[in-house]
Formats: sequence, structure tokens, C-alpha cells
Amino acid sequence: MGKKLALIHTATVNATTITQLCKEAMPDVEVFNIVDESLLKNTIAAQKLTPTTYRRLATYLESAEAAGADAILVTCSSIGPAVDAGRQQVNIPVLRIDQAMADEAVRMGQRIGVIATHSTTHEPTSALDKASAAAQGKTIELISHLCTGAFEAMMNGDTTTHDHLITTGLQTLMDQVDVIVLAQATMARVVDTLPATAKRVPILSSPTLGVAAAKELMAAL
Repeated sequence: MGKKLALIHTATVNATTITQLCKEAMPDVEVFNIVDESLLKNTIAAQKLTPTTYRRLATYLESAEAAGADAILVTCSSIGPAVDAGRQQVNIPVLRIDQAMADEAVRMGQRIGVIATHSTTHEPTSALDKASAAAQGKTIELISHLCTGAFEAMMNGDTTTHDHLITTGLQTLMDQVDVIVLAQATMARVVDTLPATAKRVPILSSPTLGVAAAKELMAAL
């Protein structure tokens, strides 16, 4: 029997995009999805991860294992701390999609820009960068930019405003940092539209790096 990778999402748009990335990177691995947008919506409403969300995410991890998954990739950065806590509930590897991005950013530079569209994602991303730096024995400086209004624009279907705010934020950060990390996976497509000359520093996104890490893990199982 082939190996199975479970993807846990808090946004339907991520399910489509990341499933395709996984199929391209790991054609021999069976991928299945668990999607619950309320995990993110409740986190945003509370402006923090609640004990209920921790418990619910742990339940999804257990469900993925029961469904036969050999490993799990959680694709939402906002619930990252709940992923770390929930690992102990299962007997299979659980990856955060943004872990590889944080590790790579720390390897690439000392001044790391963090750009986000919502504070609930900005804080876990920054904490993950700091944890990665500590694990690598490095000192980093985080320079943050919150694209106020971008998340709301995306939720309202106004991708033009969303993309403009992100582009402006990236331009603001580029002259201050060695590398930029995108706190939301949905921001990656904006970077793809920038001309090469506009990318004055490396800009890292979680989907490609996270899927690459999952591929390496699945190959080792």
C-alpha cells in the first residue's frame, strides 16, 4: 500500500492550492484533506488561540491518524502553536507548513522581515522564527509589517486591494531586511506577479517550502 499524507486546512483556497503542490511533488503519495474554516474564524474572533481550538485541532490530528495517514501537514500558520501542542496526541509525524520557511529564513539572514495580513498569523510566525533561530544558535532581528485591511479585502473578494497592500508592504520591507517571510500562504501568489527586478531580497513563502519538507519526510518513512 502507498503512503498517505493528511492535509489539515482552515481555508478552502489553501486546500486546492496545496493539494496540487503535493500531487506534483509526491505523485506516489495519496493525499487527503480535512478542512474546517471555523478554526481560523474563531481564532480571529477571539484574537488568540483558545483552549477549545487547541482541543479541536488535536481531534483532527487524531482523526487523520485514524484515517490511515502516515504523516500530517497543517497548512495554517495562525494555529501553529496548537499544532505543536497536538503532536503528543498522535503517533505519526505532524508538520507545520511554515516551519521550513522559518528555518530557511534564519539560515539566509540576520534581519528577517515578517509581513502579514492579520495579527493572529503575524504573532505565531514571529515566534516560530525566534524558536528556529534559538535552535540554530543564531541571533536575529525581526522587522514586521502588518498589511492593515488586506485580510478583510480578501474575505470580501477584493483581491485587487489585497494584492496592492501586500505589494506596498513588501516594498517597504525590502530596504530594511535580508530576507522576507510571508505569514500567510495566500500571499505567495502576489510575489509571483512581481517582476524579478522588484525582488531586491529573497521572499520566502510557506507552501513550496512546506511541501518540500513533507516530501522529504514521506520519503524517509
